[in-house]
Amino acid sequence: MVKEDETFPCDLIFLSSSRVDGTCHVTTASLDGESSHKTHYAVQDTKGFRTEEDIDSLHATIECEQPQPDLYRFVGRINVYSDLNDPVVRPLGSENLLLRGATLKNTEKIFGVAIYTGMETKMALNYQSKSQKRSAVEKSMNVFLIVYLCILISKALINTVMKYVWQSKPFQDEPWYNQKTEAERQRNLLLRAFTDFLAFMVLFNYIIPVSMYVTVEMQKFLGSYFITWDEEMFDEATGEGPLVNTSDLNEELGQVEYVFTDKTGTLTENNMEFKECCVEGHVYVPHAICNGEAAIDMIDASPGAGGREREELFFRAICLCHTIQVKDDDEVDGPRKSPDSGKRCAYISSSPDEVALVEGIQRLGFRYLRLKDNYMELQNRDSDIERFELLEILSFDSVRRRMSVIVRSATGEIYLFCKGADSSIFPRVIEGKVDQIRSRVERNAVEGLRTLCVAYKRLIQEEYEGIYKLLQAAKVALQDRERKLAEAYEQIEKDLILLGATAVEDRLQEKAADTVEALQKAGVKVWVLTGDKVETAAAACYACKLFRRNTQLLEVTTKRLEEQSLHDVLFELSKTILHCSASLTRDNFSGLSADMQDYGLIIDGAALSLIMKPREDGSSSNYRQLFLDICRNCSAVLCCRMAPLQKAQIVKLIKFSKEHPITLAIGDGANDVSMILEAHVGIGIIGKEGRQAARNSDYAIPKFKHLKKMLLVHGHFYYIRISELVQYFFYKNVCFIFPQFLYQFFCGFSQQTLYDTAYLTLYNISFTSLPILLYSLMEQHVTMDTLKRDPALYRDIAKNALLRWRVFIYWTFLGVFDALVFFFGAYFMFENTTVTSNGQIVTTNTHMVFGNWTFGTLVFTVMVFTVTLKLALDTHYWTWINHFVIWGSLLFYVVFSLLWGGVIWPFLSYQRMYYVFIQMLSSGPAWLAIVLLVAVSLLPDVLKKVLCRQLWPSATERVQRSSSRRAPADAAPSPDRPLLTDPAPRPRRE
Repeated sequence: MVKEDETFPCDLIFLSSSRVDGTCHVTTASLDGESSHKTHYAVQDTKGFRTEEDIDSLHATIECEQPQPDLYRFVGRINVYSDLNDPVVRPLGSENLLLRGATLKNTEKIFGVAIYTGMETKMALNYQSKSQKRSAVEKSMNVFLIVYLCILISKALINTVMKYVWQSKPFQDEPWYNQKTEAERQRNLLLRAFTDFLAFMVLFNYIIPVSMYVTVEMQKFLGSYFITWDEEMFDEATGEGPLVNTSDLNEELGQVEYVFTDKTGTLTENNMEFKECCVEGHVYVPHAICNGEAAIDMIDASPGAGGREREELFFRAICLCHTIQVKDDDEVDGPRKSPDSGKRCAYISSSPDEVALVEGIQRLGFRYLRLKDNYMELQNRDSDIERFELLEILSFDSVRRRMSVIVRSATGEIYLFCKGADSSIFPRVIEGKVDQIRSRVERNAVEGLRTLCVAYKRLIQEEYEGIYKLLQAAKVALQDRERKLAEAYEQIEKDLILLGATAVEDRLQEKAADTVEALQKAGVKVWVLTGDKVETAAAACYACKLFRRNTQLLEVTTKRLEEQSLHDVLFELSKTILHCSASLTRDNFSGLSADMQDYGLIIDGAALSLIMKPREDGSSSNYRQLFLDICRNCSAVLCCRMAPLQKAQIVKLIKFSKEHPITLAIGDGANDVSMILEAHVGIGIIGKEGRQAARNSDYAIPKFKHLKKMLLVHGHFYYIRISELVQYFFYKNVCFIFPQFLYQFFCGFSQQTLYDTAYLTLYNISFTSLPILLYSLMEQHVTMDTLKRDPALYRDIAKNALLRWRVFIYWTFLGVFDALVFFFGAYFMFENTTVTSNGQIVTTNTHMVFGNWTFGTLVFTVMVFTVTLKLALDTHYWTWINHFVIWGSLLFYVVFSLLWGGVIWPFLSYQRMYYVFIQMLSSGPAWLAIVLLVAVSLLPDVLKKVLCRQLWPSATERVQRSSSRRAPADAAPSPDRPLLTDPAPRPRRE
């Protein structure tokens, strides 16, 4: 027994409740994020058992499927035994299953029997994590790491070989001051060589930037808060802000090449408004209700007697064929009142279309009242209450694209009412004004309205009994129940009489067109994947500027395939489009060319199934590659009549094409989850169809318009920042270790370290860590407003531009060059020096002794200042925090070195650094060396930046240069202060 507001402890079969009708309401927010109340139904033969004593007398057995994680699917049956009679067999479905984690609402108590417990519950089975997504930056990092690992091994091998080459000369293996013992002389040569190799590996292991991975994770985690804190992405109407479900893909937002978007609820508001209905060829347009009476504008002539009867049947079909619940609420606004209670009522449904239809029909004089004890009540135009017994519900699914109910009227007549998409209704119709209604449907679709067709047929008692047996046999099946139900529905829903069609409007979201246009300017291809019919979806695509007036539309639809074979259609389109783009480069194929012929492709689900269908020999169809080539050369693609699985197939097809573009999928409903999980980046809209899309996505936003800032601003910044972080870490580690490698040639390959242990430990932890971390969190190479005004800047970072091999090699060679300057600059800076036999460098001019640790400290000091100032040169957005960490890091290094070498620390077993730093700074040549070597090290990078910006500037660099001219000299860049009023889009620099 579970009481109101309690959570179900396991998965239960719902036996009975305190409500007379055997129903209960639950919320499943902890399972799928949906806060709306869902109605569940007790088993028909057990709902009368309302007390513990009654339950104790119940004798029944339950058979069900093995535990599986699908929250919305359950197959089972219950056998209820009474006395000596044969058991009554009833089917069990998801409507009879109460899930662990759900909460009982608006019901005093329920009784249930546990079927899945512990780790076998659906909630526990859904604990399994999603597939791991890895960004392009992370993949580049790992490849670069392998390169540096090879460099590490190469350095160790070279030094090992050189050591034994050097020791092969007389008296160099055993100098007089370092004689070997007999045991050392007898030691195996291979073992000694292997030990030396390992010693060199340890000595040079700092070239592997382990701390980079820690810093990257910190940057991703802390950086993700900039999205959740963004007030511009907060929706006042819903009170919702953006959500970050994973921070691993932040930088991937700056690399998106394809956006796959749902239409309804994503591009549109999913706020349906009833526009008209067409009954028997006559069109009705409702207007506002005045003084309780509906004003009706009937465009055509009034129907005759036969038409009047079908008109009544049409309105009854709309009122009866739905999944709406009526919720009484004194605070509900509007004219909807239940005639017997006087209270206002609200319609609740998982489908906004159904609510719009029922409310629209209400404005025409018919009103749906309630479902009570298996009887549906509605009020007709004469204000009479009509009662219909609900006999069967043939539920809606995305494959059939229709639903039906079988009802019995008060006079005993049995009707089957069916509603659904025109493509699923018209083929099953044998009578009615098909041509007139089809014409109206097509006209409404072209105007962007969502259409629905309604049909019916009368059943005699014998027909219904046959249908009942057919459905019962399918419902109680434990194996292939869904397939058997689908076959039964197919047999039942045929030979229908067409009644009419409805049209509702789903308006575009605010700034949806602006967002689509900005993404296209950024070089991102936008595909719309929808379940709507072609005409409706095409109208929406024109409205949101996906298609333009000069866009040449190419079609691969069922209608065209009736006239031509798939082979002919595809080859004809390929000749049209591929001939014009034969000379396009690879970037053109990825949609980043502004010079392409503007083509748009329209394809429907049936045609896609033929294209994706494998050959009889099991190999993939050759049409798939041809279709892919056509799609890649279209500026926009519209996929209509798509099932959820087909949406995922489309995303996967592009994702694994030869260019391997970065894909993003965005949607708001459960039918979009499959493509959201398949894409590189999945974004859920926190919409009206529940939170399943948001719960399964990587990021969630309130409105489609927020995608513009998420990609063009946040994604751009994330990629710029983390790219610099990765390259900088490899660069500064080359600067750090390459002098150590060079030093081995001057110390007899003895594995002597150049730097003190404290410097080795603190280099990546303290001296150079905070500046790059703050840079990777706060850098803005251009302002936010500039990125929003000029979407073309997004092209500058496309295709992982800042982590290509050319850029990586440049940073590596820059690190090698700087290391050479550090080492040999310090070595040759003092021309009048001699090296004594004990390794000391004696400067004759200054009468000072520079030993091993002084030399290493000088190299280290130049290195710390160089790598820190290099980052300062790369910084465009200066704040007090940047100043504090950059100059503070240098100050901390100086203070630490003074304390480390200026005090005798009693806890140390050695004092080799005592007075070393102070002695070095007391020398004039040392100061000169530091200044000159830092300047020489930074000079190549400065020259490269100046020359590239002047001779081959990118679009971003042009904007930066223009901004610096227009902004006051003493003004710092700020997100609140744009540096450029309206920069024109620039072509991407090759």
